[in-house]
Amino acid sequence: MSLFIKHYRPGSIFKKQILWRLNSSVAENHESEEEFRVLDILKKRDKQQKRVARRIDVPADRAEKMSTDQNWGNVWPGPRSFHPSTVPLPIRQGYVPKGQVPPGKKANAELMKIPNFLHLTPPVIKTQCEAIKKFCTEWPKLLNSEEAIEKHYPVEVITSDYCHASPTIRNPLARVVTLRVKLSTLNLDKHAKDKFLRLVGDHYDEKTDLITLTADRCPMRRQNLDYVNYLLTATYHEAWTVEDWEKEKMEADMEYYDWNNNQSKKNLVNWYHHCSNKDKALSEDEYKSFDISVIDHGEEYKLAVSSLFNDGESEETLNNYDTAVRKLLGLPGRKAIE
Repeated sequence: MSLFIKHYRPGSIFKKQILWRLNSSVAENHESEEEFRVLDILKKRDKQQKRVARRIDVPADRAEKMSTDQNWGNVWPGPRSFHPSTVPLPIRQGYVPKGQVPPGKKANAELMKIPNFLHLTPPVIKTQCEAIKKFCTEWPKLLNSEEAIEKHYPVEVITSDYCHASPTIRNPLARVVTLRVKLSTLNLDKHAKDKFLRLVGDHYDEKTDLITLTADRCPMRRQNLDYVNYLLTATYHEAWTVEDWEKEKMEADMEYYDWNNNQSKKNLVNWYHHCSNKDKALSEDEYKSFDISVIDHGEEYKLAVSSLFNDGESEETLNNYDTAVRKLLGLPGRKAIE
């Protein structure tokens, strides 16, 4: 503005008007620049148009539209995770405090954790059996009873399968294998049978005549099955093995009382011949091979004496021996003391 005043003389009215106008405009601009601005914290928002929620038609659940006579094998053909919209059943699972209802099937993670058997319904199993029947052989007609099965298939193998909720489907108990076979089905002579029973020990049950071998030391079921088969085979062949020291054993060295090789049988045979007026001298082999079934109550006497020596003296063994002797000699039974 000073430069403007220097070039124009102050005596001129026109020039003064111009100067005033310029000064006034400059002053107005200056005042407007120095005006205090108010901070507007809560700014007024422009009115926005409200959103109109559009209604979406959600279709009904599949489980609600299923018919009661549908083919379930087509709906759930194989093993799969649980899906609530596919199962038209009010299934519940999950732990809840006392007095509350367990969670339903929708959004239930517990139902998806465990394997299910929804694909193994009776109609589906029947259909599958009909499909694989052409690959199976006919059941033998002669195996029509339990006795026939035990005769032709004496070895019984027992295993177990488990289904449980776990990160792995393998259960440690599924590897356990049990093999059972009757001792009478094994081809063993007197020496082999005695040795076989000593080898198996407590695995033999005298009441049922069953030998039970159980294996669980291997991690897989197949390995344990091979192991029990090996135990049975090795024990059977070892029982038939006759060591040199076994040939030198005398009657006094035997671990049990053999009635056929002892003096008790000779005394019974001599007594029978004496009562029949057939006194004659017999050799050792004739004594051992003598059939005591011809003697009345001879078998009962044999069992009573053998039990007395092998099982030890007890009230039961002594009573059995007393009863057998009385029957053998034709004496009346002992009267009970009142």
